[in-house]
Amino acid sequence: MTGSIRKPSSAPELARGLDAEDFRRARAALGTALDPQGEGGGVRWDNGQTGAKGEFTPVGHAYPEDGKICRAFLAEIATKLGEEHLQGTACREKIAEWTIVEVRPWRKG
Repeated sequence: MTGSIRKPSSAPELARGLDAEDFRRARAALGTALDPQGEGGGVRWDNGQTGAKGEFTPVGHAYPEDGKICRAFLAEIATKLGEEHLQGTACREKIAEWTIVEVRPWRKG
């Protein structure tokens, strides 16, 4: 079962310039990418209405932390405000939604 990414008010922003539909599509792709039962490859998303698009790639294996399952990821996201390369971590309780707990710029290369 694939979870989705929940964005509580205290969660860090994923990327600049995402509207609600962009974020919905991005969090679905991130949930699929982070799924510990998945293939571990990158998952792409796009929104033809806004031109926003991106890809999430899980890094390493999922690991337990404070009673939750966590996994690191890399992201490339393009919006009308530009392109961002990010690295972050998301966690979830057993069957709950993924929550982004950290995201910061990543220097590709």
